[in-house]
Amino acid sequence: MKHIETAKEALQKAGALLITAGAGMGVDSGLPDFRGNEGFWRAYPVARKLGLSFVELANPHWFEAEPALAWAFYGHRLHLYRDTVPHPGFSMLLDAAKEKEEWFVFTSNVDGQFQKAGFDDEKIVECHGSIHHLQCTSCDAGIWSAEGVEVPVDMEKFRALKWPHCERCGATARPNILMFGDWGWDSSRTNIQQARFEDFLQRTIVKRLDLVIVEIGAGTAVPTVRLTGERLAKELDTRLIRINPREPQIDPHLGWGIPMGGLQGIEAITS
Repeated sequence: MKHIETAKEALQKAGALLITAGAGMGVDSGLPDFRGNEGFWRAYPVARKLGLSFVELANPHWFEAEPALAWAFYGHRLHLYRDTVPHPGFSMLLDAAKEKEEWFVFTSNVDGQFQKAGFDDEKIVECHGSIHHLQCTSCDAGIWSAEGVEVPVDMEKFRALKWPHCERCGATARPNILMFGDWGWDSSRTNIQQARFEDFLQRTIVKRLDLVIVEIGAGTAVPTVRLTGERLAKELDTRLIRINPREPQIDPHLGWGIPMGGLQGIEAITS
């Protein structure tokens, strides 16, 4: 409780807010976080039958080798994320952000839940890309929106019945997501987001704003978000509030760990 009250006070006093989020942010909305093979196989039992782990299936080579399999996985996720309603914690964070002179979101999630919850798209970095955008597997056609794209999936056979193709060359399209072993990801959209993020950080320095970082559901399995928050806390001499039910550990010089799920932790520091 002491950590919660101290973190809550730091958030209230801050002039700038950086929200960083991993897969755990979406759990209270009903989204799977794919923590370990067992967690992944609970969400996709067919993958267990196929003997495929999340790391093996989330690989771009399937879009050329077996596009029906690749799009069974990503097509199902596309429709899942479209249908999911962000949990109330998103609104709580947005309200807290709007009270600050500056704010930004850094997330490894590809689900678009922050935008769906009303966060300004130009104040978000999706460091691993977005399932709501597509790119070609063959040519340099750039990035385009997946809006209106429908991918029907036979879940028993775990095969997509149809999937999107590049309008320029006709090759199979793929999500604009950074996958494992991925050398073909088009990072141009994320690069633009990253430039805006760097501008945000620079403004907090120039304005001498007290920045606080609130991290939700960022684990150690894919530690991009976790490490980014820790690095910025050190470089900018600011404090990090880490909300994580299983891995809340943090250097006490950097901030406070709150062993709660996303929604519960957000409510605790914003109410």
